[in-house]
Amino acid sequence: MNYDTPEFLSSADTDGFSEPPRPFFAQPVTSVEDKFARLRLIRSRRVGPATYRRLMAEHGSAAAALSVLPDVAEEAGVKGYQICPEGVVRAEIKAAQKIGARLLCLGDAEYPAELAEVADAPPALWALGDRGLLTKPKVALVGTRNASSLAGRMARKLAQDLGAAGVVTVSGMARGVDTAVHQASLETGTIAVLGGGVDVIYPVENTALGDTIAAQGLRLSEAPMGHQPQARDFPRRNRIISGLAPVLVVVEAALKSGSMITARAALDQGREVLAVPGHPLDTRTSGCNALLRDGATLVRSAEDILDILDTMTAPSEPAQSALPFEVPTATHIIPPDQIIALLAITPVAEDQLARDLGMELSAFSALVAPLELSGQISRAPGGLLSLAG
Repeated sequence: MNYDTPEFLSSADTDGFSEPPRPFFAQPVTSVEDKFARLRLIRSRRVGPATYRRLMAEHGSAAAALSVLPDVAEEAGVKGYQICPEGVVRAEIKAAQKIGARLLCLGDAEYPAELAEVADAPPALWALGDRGLLTKPKVALVGTRNASSLAGRMARKLAQDLGAAGVVTVSGMARGVDTAVHQASLETGTIAVLGGGVDVIYPVENTALGDTIAAQGLRLSEAPMGHQPQARDFPRRNRIISGLAPVLVVVEAALKSGSMITARAALDQGREVLAVPGHPLDTRTSGCNALLRDGATLVRSAEDILDILDTMTAPSEPAQSALPFEVPTATHIIPPDQIIALLAITPVAEDQLARDLGMELSAFSALVAPLELSGQISRAPGGLLSLAG
């Protein structure tokens, strides 16, 4: 297997692991073959971040997890399960090499430390551009696609002033507020998290912006190379935006919007959520006003954001509930039917379900994994579970 190229390897593959491992649950990447197996595992059908971690915890490596995955699927009631073919992964890596993208696996030295603390952090990220931005102070700024003139001006001003203070902006490269944020901070550092593949620009009118970000900033995506974004991809993408930075600022957002999904993900992740106030009669600001009503910090200028950053002298330790890599030691067995009976179409927090059953989260997660794999339940960003639609 010949993937020993600068585009595929991260520094963790070539420096003998001279850097000490960061204090979180992910095992360090040990070789090119290990990285290949990890990508193959997360690309296998019905394997999401939670199932990936459970398999890694129980079997010790991606290669071992792949070897037992068909049996795990069969036990979950999935007949004829096949893991992702090697050829599919090779093709993805070849496409990444063609554009110079780098694969960052959870456990790599280059994997963003803030995101690694998140319970449903993506096991693999494609990075295109300046990966050094991942180590700098970051603030996520999001808002409506149908931005008002005032929101666009506010987004640009915040991004410019944060950049001048040495802060990298994070956003989703959507129309409106996201675009204004990226454009205003190209010179000082900006990270765009994409819903599709890292090589797919959406919307198409941001093609030139996306090219500039790849040249001067950084594009990130957990999606396979060449993946065309669909509606369901963006809520998953949003948890990465909020997970990359300790602070999320909502510039303008309706009550039911993607930006509010990002805000909820940020709250679940223990991030600071800030919001720009708006007129009560403008529906485009109803989400921001609701956040402020519920305790979000009001933003008048970049100084308000920088004041919050100044108080965050060090990253907080990951919560115990965000460490699902320990092998569970369940003291009692809960039948799958009992778990399913507690769920509905409306999502509910996994840790709450575990408490309802009187179980440790790690043990409960082990029981949930086969139900996810069989497609009986669905997992949403922020550790929310529901019955599969």
